[in-house]
Amino acid sequence: MKRISILAINDATMSSIDSAFQVLTRVNDFLRYRGKPAFYQVEIVGMNDTVELNYGLYRIRVDRTIDVVQKTDVIVIPLTCGDFPTSIRANAPYADWVKEQYFKGTEIVSLCVGSFFLASTGLLAGKKCAVHWAAKNEFCALFPDVKVTDTAIITDENNIYTCGGGFSYLNLLLYIIEKHVGHDLSVIASKMFEIDIDRHSQQPFTIFLGQKRHGNQTVLNAQEIIENNPTQNFTVEYLCDKLTVSRRTLERWFKKCTGNSILEYVQRVKVEFAKKQLEANEKPVSEIIFEAGYTNADAFRRIFKKYTELSLLAYRNKYKSFRGNHADLFE
Repeated sequence: MKRISILAINDATMSSIDSAFQVLTRVNDFLRYRGKPAFYQVEIVGMNDTVELNYGLYRIRVDRTIDVVQKTDVIVIPLTCGDFPTSIRANAPYADWVKEQYFKGTEIVSLCVGSFFLASTGLLAGKKCAVHWAAKNEFCALFPDVKVTDTAIITDENNIYTCGGGFSYLNLLLYIIEKHVGHDLSVIASKMFEIDIDRHSQQPFTIFLGQKRHGNQTVLNAQEIIENNPTQNFTVEYLCDKLTVSRRTLERWFKKCTGNSILEYVQRVKVEFAKKQLEANEKPVSEIIFEAGYTNADAFRRIFKKYTELSLLAYRNKYKSFRGNHADLFE
């Protein structure tokens, strides 16, 4: 039997703690239906007997305090809300215990932006970590020694598991169940909780926000020109003339500040323009491609799929109006 310790850390969301508790304990029920013994012993642990969550919105009673937990098999770090540096400072007293358990062989399962706390312990240094696409820039600034991905849903390295954004932590829980008790139990959990088991990437959910915290005014001006004119095609030479800077300098600054080349940035802005059009109306795809400034439809289809992992039609079907997708519910 594996002992699971779900951390009730400060600023954690109640939903992530309860979801982990419900999904993992239900695995024992599935096993009992098959006449097999329970596999997980799930408990909620914290610094004190009672812990306030989500800025005092909730209060949770823990099963045990961490000072009496000498050894556990799995630690689940829930996602936190609010300002990350503040949350990291508030949860610093947990760091030594988490590190001690890890070096005893404990697996660490970090749900979504719980990875900010995990990274603050130093355990992610040099390792892969999936980060919510909207939190990537802040995470990279705080923890430059971590190998960040904002495309993968899940990472698995040296007994540390992380996941990308929002409720993708449910997919990570399914992944953990599969590793521990097998694919068939993971599938049963997927069906019982109605969790899509085939999600492997954040890209269909990503909104391109750019990188604006670099402080280079010339690059910021270039970004503003590109973003305010998504239907236009900009050459590097045009931007250089507009900003009175050499091509070599602008390209070097732009890549360093945003992580994208100028061409890539233009492409991503145009993809975001097309996404909004696909979400909002029923214009023909060919018309949207033309409005985005492309005469070569095949070229834009390839670019769109590169950044979303979906075709334009698949994206429209995924994100068109809920009423449009489920008209029968409103009759």
